[in-house]
Amino acid sequence: MNPVSQPPHISPTPALYLIPVNLSDAPLQSVLPQYNLHLVRQLRYFIVENVRTARRFLKACDRSIDIDQITFFELNTHTDPAAVPSYLEPLRGGEPVGVMSEAGCPAVADPGALAVAEAQRLGLKVVPLIGPSSILMGLMGSGFNGQGFTFHGYLPIEEGARLARIRELEADTQRTGRTQIFIETPYRNNKMVDFLARTLHPTTMLCVASGITDPQRESILTRTAAAWRTARYDYSKIPTIFLIGKN
Repeated sequence: MNPVSQPPHISPTPALYLIPVNLSDAPLQSVLPQYNLHLVRQLRYFIVENVRTARRFLKACDRSIDIDQITFFELNTHTDPAAVPSYLEPLRGGEPVGVMSEAGCPAVADPGALAVAEAQRLGLKVVPLIGPSSILMGLMGSGFNGQGFTFHGYLPIEEGARLARIRELEADTQRTGRTQIFIETPYRNNKMVDFLARTLHPTTMLCVASGITDPQRESILTRTAAAWRTARYDYSKIPTIFLIGKN
């Protein structure tokens, strides 16, 4: 990718910038605003979920970025929450800091929320940037209720607990019309579709939104549970969002 030209009017102010990351291998210019790419080039401090992924993303933004001049603070499920305030020291000193998830929008179903919460507690400026969110894009493409919805993250692994949870979510949708959104570990996606197809009432609507923004693999399909029972599909190892709702 050729380096992105730098408009002279973009100069980041001291703030915590929440920087969305691409969901697929689609060209960055097709999923991220040019403003994001220009701004990223000027930041020297990043709070990231995975340093390797973050370095790869920055190089995709602009190969001329000198990674060795950048300081990364890793914030994930293994990070001691007590360390988070120290990650914001550059911002308290007047330097802008970026927050990046491994994919999609930071601080949404993402440990980056800890950094945002700390910034809010300290009265520091927080600036969320525009970019792809698989949760919202899946909802947009599902045809389901976009005014009342809940994201549940991962469902229980144990089958009995999972069955009970699915029944609960389905009943809530039937009662309130609320859309239920959740995810699964990618290598178990096919088992999840099969489980939902067998568990849900035959007329309950299920949307499977997979490979969002990927030009070759993107698929957003809404069908009844009965139709999913006989459908042919393969979502193995592809990031996928599951939605239960009403048309």
